[in-house]
Amino acid sequence: DADIVALQEVDFKTGRAKGYDLVTELGWRTKMSPLFGIAMPYNGGAYGEGILTKMPIQESENVALPHSPGNEPRAALSVLVELASGDTIRFVATHLEHQENSTDRIDQVKKINAEFANDRFPAILAGDLNATPESEPLSILKKHWTDSSQKTSFLTFPSDAPEIKIDYILFSPAQRWEIVESRAICDTIASDHCAVLSVLRLKKN
Repeated sequence: DADIVALQEVDFKTGRAKGYDLVTELGWRTKMSPLFGIAMPYNGGAYGEGILTKMPIQESENVALPHSPGNEPRAALSVLVELASGDTIRFVATHLEHQENSTDRIDQVKKINAEFANDRFPAILAGDLNATPESEPLSILKKHWTDSSQKTSFLTFPSDAPEIKIDYILFSPAQRWEIVESRAICDTIASDHCAVLSVLRLKKN
């Protein structure tokens, strides 16, 4: 019963997904508004990020993130949504470079900060960051973003027996949000990653 969901590694009409537009299919099944953001063409269709939301989408943008030649393209899919209170927030779904020896993740988080860290709207950044809490990419992000799971401790990968934490829900600016809850949901059928569930309350200015 989430209000807004970030999806990573989403197929759009690929052969391996039997031609399904998976975000739209999930939107139909959950009665949520779906949005797909392409990271790269793949297998007769495309591959990238997805967002599902119960709230009206006011605006959307798909930002290509920097990557080295030969590495998989990455993207940050952003929406502005209107809450029941009438407030507008930004929600960003992303999936960063996975290779351990690549510097792409650092370049990608710098691009995300440049695009969204000083947004005029309160913002949430969610996704598979492929980076552990003590890593340099997380340190760069945490200059502007706060981890919603900072008061709890859980691991997210692999979902059958989690050993590391690489999936996050972050928010900015810190003073506009209150953390109500944050936890992992591990379901080996749904994904090889545990989902991160965070309940956040937007504070009034």
